[in-house]
Parts: sequence; structure tokens; C-alpha cells
Amino acid sequence: MKNFIFSNVLRELVNYKASRNYLLKKIDNHLYNSIVEKDDQNLKEVQEKKYHFMNSMLQSSVRNIEKGYFSKDVFKKLVQVLVENSILNGQTYSQKLEEFKNQYGEYPPNFIVLSPTQRCNLNCTGCYAAANAHTKPTLSYEMVDKIVHDVRNKFHSRFVTISGGEPFMYKSQGKTLLDIFEKYNDMFFLVYTNGTLITKEIADRLGKAGNVTPAISVEGFEKETDERRGKGTHQKILQAFENLRNAGVPIGISVTATSKNADMLLNDEFYDYYFGEQGATYMWEFQLMPMGRSNQAFDLMVSPEKRVELYRKWEDLIKNKRYCVADFWNSGVLVNGCIAYGRRGGYFYIDWNGNIMPCVFVPYYVDNVYDLYNNGKGLVDALFSDFMKNGRQWIYNYGQAAPEKPKNWLMPCSIRDHYANFRKNILPSHAKGETKEADESLKDPNYYKTLVRYDEELEELTEDIWEEEYMKKYNKESV
Repeated sequence: MKNFIFSNVLRELVNYKASRNYLLKKIDNHLYNSIVEKDDQNLKEVQEKKYHFMNSMLQSSVRNIEKGYFSKDVFKKLVQVLVENSILNGQTYSQKLEEFKNQYGEYPPNFIVLSPTQRCNLNCTGCYAAANAHTKPTLSYEMVDKIVHDVRNKFHSRFVTISGGEPFMYKSQGKTLLDIFEKYNDMFFLVYTNGTLITKEIADRLGKAGNVTPAISVEGFEKETDERRGKGTHQKILQAFENLRNAGVPIGISVTATSKNADMLLNDEFYDYYFGEQGATYMWEFQLMPMGRSNQAFDLMVSPEKRVELYRKWEDLIKNKRYCVADFWNSGVLVNGCIAYGRRGGYFYIDWNGNIMPCVFVPYYVDNVYDLYNNGKGLVDALFSDFMKNGRQWIYNYGQAAPEKPKNWLMPCSIRDHYANFRKNILPSHAKGETKEADESLKDPNYYKTLVRYDEELEELTEDIWEEEYMKKYNKESV
């Protein structure tokens, strides 16, 4: 099934209910054949996980279209903006990527994460951004516009993730992010938000734009969410869900896994509530990192044993429940390892001060967008700092160089899962910490020892899974 036929079939899903099951089977067969059967460059078990994830995304979308939670017009716009422009990459777009590689020696990243403001109306325990309503750092609208313009026209990307702070608190020069979404209507925006500011008016405007999906942060049910995010937060989130459903905007949820809610995340009740009752189309799961405010929060980290249990739960969710869930540590096989450092298929992160970091969870930087632009440079130049190149080299050596026989992608993160190597071989001595805590952690021997010990325990638990379930082809050949 050629790309243009595939995208047309996706559109037909929402137009003809009577033939929907037939079309779903055709798409499912296409996905399996193209992702698993016809791929001879990657491990089959890795490709099967990718197939199950894509299938779960499709099934989750169709369920909400049938319930009326996901507007047909928004779905068609998503096919045009995200599937055709970003995933399938039209011929013109592909040609521009080749031109970029010919000029710079590498392909550009697929997207960026941008936090235009650190301001937030909540004060959540362990926030990686250390955000609150009183912090002021905010990028000017002119700068946000320039960054998005360059992502579109220099990286030839059509996808931007917005984080924070709280994105819906952003305001500069009389403009908000809604102005950005509407101006760049051939791009798709994923917005991480606490959801409490999504009024009916904002939801309607998002539905009309058709190129935005909010991923709303929850910690669990009402008790768990209010405990970390403040009393009454969950009720405001439920109202935001209702506003978005009525506007036909696809809803996602974002969950930080901690030692306090890990058991709940192993229970189907949680997923049935958000996917089944509240109409979520997807879920992103993050595991609490001891960064930012959480330098002293090692007790909130998910233990290595629980992380493996969450990995098994994720397998079940995408394969059997067909809930579109991705865990940014346990789902490394979906993207062939770490996606940081501006690698092809990956991204880098820009914060509210304009600091450019390899990842949201790597709080160190070398370059700043203001400095680059003031010196006649741009985002492309940030890709070639020693920091970014060191990280990409590690990613390449760890599996990108030989995706048919990679190292353990159940431990994909360069900093979280390989902290000793990060400090020794990736982080340059002249890199600066995004926060005071990030700088202080480099001088704390207990911090170093704790993370290294965590990684050693995790490796012991995951190595057998990787060897026996993913590398079994090679293990059989060596017998």
C-alpha cells in the first residue's frame, strides 16, 4: 500500500462507518507487513513492539471517533499534518532532508521540545522544571516564532512539542501560543499541560485549529493527583477533558511514575478509567528523575524491580488492551534507543531562558538561542557542539550503528540508565547546569553513587530479558 493510498484509507475511516472494520483490517495488515515483515534492518522483536504501538494508536483513535470525542475534521487534519507531513515524509520533504545531510553531514532531528515559559499556576512536588507562578523567565513571542520557523524551514520538521512551566500561561507581546498554532497550521503541536487552564473557549479554538493535542498531567485518580498537584486539581482536569471532548480535540494524558503510584500503574483500573471513561487517545509515562527540585527525592524514584514490572505492563497494554501508551524509559525499543542530542528521529530541548539541552531530562547546556542568533548563527549550529556530538556518538555506538544487533535498549537513556558513562564521556567540562541543583549534583558523591548503583541493579534485571527475548536469534546461532 503506497503512502498516498495509506493516507487516503485513513481518511476513509471517519467517512464510512459501515466499512470501518474492513478498512481497519487493511490498515492493520499494511502496518504489520511494512513494519515487521518487510524490515530486515532491525530485530524482529523490536519491530513487533513498534507494530503493536502503531496499531494501539490507531485503535485508540477510532474508539474515540466512534464516541464522538475525536472530531472527524481534526482527524483528517492530523492525517494531513502529522501522518503525511511528518511520518510519511512526502517526496519534496524527503529531498530537503537529503539536502540537509549533504550540507551538514547528518540528518536533522525530527522535532524539538520547547518550553516557552517557566511560569506555572501549580507547584508540584518533584517538578523537573522547578516551576511556579512567581518565576518570570519567558521567551519573547518573536523568539518563539523564530524558533518554530527555523524548525519548519531549516530542519524541515512539521512537529513541535510544547512543555513548561504551564504553556497556557504563556503570553508575550500580546500573543499566546494559540497564535503560534494558528500561524503554523501545517505543523502539529503536542502540548504538555496541567489542563487546569483549558476553558471551553480555549478548547474550541484548539478544535478549530485542528493541529494541537494536549497531554494533560495526572498522577492517578483524584487522591493521587491532588496529593502531588494541589487540592481541586483533578476536578479542574475533568472539566478540561469535557471541554476538549466537546470540541473534538484528541486528548492525551501524561503520568509521572513514582514509588507512590507505581502499583496503581500496574492495575488495569487506571487505564480503563482514562482511556475508557475519559476518552484519552494516548498516554505518555515518565519516571521521576532526581533532577531539579527532586535532587533529594530518591525515595520517590521507581525501583529497578518496579521498572521491570512497568515494562511488562506496557507490553500488555499495547498488545492486548490496545491502549496507546509509551513509557519514555521502558519503551526505548519503539525509537531504537535514546532520542536525545538532536539525532535523526529524535530531538533536543530549548527552555524558557533559551538554553539548548540534549533532552528535557538532561539539565545541562552549552549553547543558548539568543547567543546563537545574535552571532549570526542558528539552531543548526547547536547540533554540532561537542555535547551534542558526544551524545549522538554514544547513541550510535550503543545500537544505531547496528540496529540488527544493538545493545540493551531496555536501558536506552544516556543519563538515567548510564550515568557513569554520561559523566565520563558525554558531559563536557564547560557545560552549565540549567539549575543550581543540576550543578550541585555534579559535586555530590552520594548522588553519583546512588544513580550508578541504580543502573547496575537495572542492568542485572533487564539483561536476561534483552538476551532471551530480543537477541534470541543470535543466541541460537551461537549454540
